[in-house]
Amino acid sequence: MTTTGLRWGILGPGGIAKAFASDLVLHNFTVQAVGSRRLDSAREFAEQFDIPNVHGSYEDLVADPEVDVIYIATPHPFHAEQALLALDAGKHVLVEKPFTLNKPEAEAVAERARERGLVVLEAMWTRFLPHMIRIREVIESGAIGEAHSIIADHTQDLPDDPEHRINDLALGGGALLDLGIYPISFANDLFGTPDRVQASATFKATGADASVATLFGYGDKRIATTLSASDTKGPNVASIIGTEGRIDIDAVWYTPTSFTVYDATSTATETYESTVTGRGMHFQAAELERVVAAGESESPLIPLDETVAIMGTLDEIRRQIGLVYPGE
Repeated sequence: MTTTGLRWGILGPGGIAKAFASDLVLHNFTVQAVGSRRLDSAREFAEQFDIPNVHGSYEDLVADPEVDVIYIATPHPFHAEQALLALDAGKHVLVEKPFTLNKPEAEAVAERARERGLVVLEAMWTRFLPHMIRIREVIESGAIGEAHSIIADHTQDLPDDPEHRINDLALGGGALLDLGIYPISFANDLFGTPDRVQASATFKATGADASVATLFGYGDKRIATTLSASDTKGPNVASIIGTEGRIDIDAVWYTPTSFTVYDATSTATETYESTVTGRGMHFQAAELERVVAAGESESPLIPLDETVAIMGTLDEIRRQIGLVYPGE
């Protein structure tokens, strides 16, 4: 893959950062620096990916003159603070999903990016995968008629340990922000921001949400249902149903995968197979580099206003299920 040569800095060398850095290195992006609050963690990460610049603080990382763009891979409650730190240092930013903890934080980051004339992109990597691009083309072509409903789940059987991040409210843990963000963002991608939201949830002993079901309405013709869960593994598939057919996306639907288009008689008219080298997280990096090189301010695949709107939908879901994070 051709890159524009932007130099990447990794903020927070955890598991998701390792997956991202692996794809960047595999596809010849320039990973210039890594920063952590613990210098030994940064050094270990740098050795694994042959990264030249190592920093023992986030402040030092964003101040590195050899870094052009910061990838933020820390837990959700820290995204806004760290995005603002990077923007104030003059760096473009790719922020892991969910973008922030809530809508006001997202608005603050979006406003700062616009003030500084810098690019901020939500790292919803599914948006940029080839099979998702093709799915949008199929819908636009009218092959399934008018798309009017979406069904999608993201359900995993994750640890019950109360010390685990997924169960820790102080770290934004729970099914909604960690897992539900995928199908909710997917529905937003295809149908826009819902005008009606209904939600129901179950909870763990720590107060973190274990499962969240949603029903979204869009005018009088479109609906979407999503299910996210951290205590039960489900099919992890998705379907888009139209007046003249449907698209069934195979497991795991939000990763590089296959899908089949069916007409109104349930006859298959197209089958798509993904051929992606690596995990596919480099596509979001390529889009950020493209936006910067083109002199654009945002990506049309997930504009800042849409990212902010999605956080607003998540806030409304939390209001309905009574989920509040410490400090809010």
